[in-house]
Amino acid sequence: MNTTVVRARTSGTFTLDGDVIAVENNVWVIGDAHSVLVIDTPHRIEPILEAVGGRRVVAIVCTHGHNDHVNAARLLSHRVGAPVALHPADRMLWDEVHPDAPPDRWLADGDALEVGGTRLTVLHTPGHTPGSVCLHWPQGAVVFSGDTLFQGGPGATGRSHSDFPTIIHSITTRLLTLPPVTSVRTGHGDDTTIGAEAPHLDEWLRRGA
Repeated sequence: MNTTVVRARTSGTFTLDGDVIAVENNVWVIGDAHSVLVIDTPHRIEPILEAVGGRRVVAIVCTHGHNDHVNAARLLSHRVGAPVALHPADRMLWDEVHPDAPPDRWLADGDALEVGGTRLTVLHTPGHTPGSVCLHWPQGAVVFSGDTLFQGGPGATGRSHSDFPTIIHSITTRLLTLPPVTSVRTGHGDDTTIGAEAPHLDEWLRRGA
């Protein structure tokens, strides 16, 4: 297996509920020497194209519908000729950014996404948004967590369409059940592991949303 994972970083703004916040996002490009899958498309496509490196993009997967994860999706799709995939529960967030065209494909829990001999499994993990998903790569001991789980705890749930008990349920039933060595590649910030985060569940519950 010659699968590689490349991180690209892009900076821009997250906009919701009337607030505009400066953010830096991670983009993950996974595949082999010939084809890749792109996870999230924030802000600018140039760093993403550099990470792709001329390889064929088989799909663009958005972990959720917040603007800082989808705002470059259509432009990248047109540039590389790849379909955009999103969970349908986040259609309302997508439409705020791209009102004229829906995603090309709807994701569902348990979907298998294949690229270059690598299979990723879609895990529906609502809470940060209703349609948040993570992508699990068992053979590589990696989960791409979007904004569901970070180094230090769950993604934010203090805004529209989010819910703290729901994200806690998603994390405990879908992510903390993965092997402790599983690397968590996040939508923002640094990597972590399931084993590093699992002992802090009670702290998160006391802290709340």
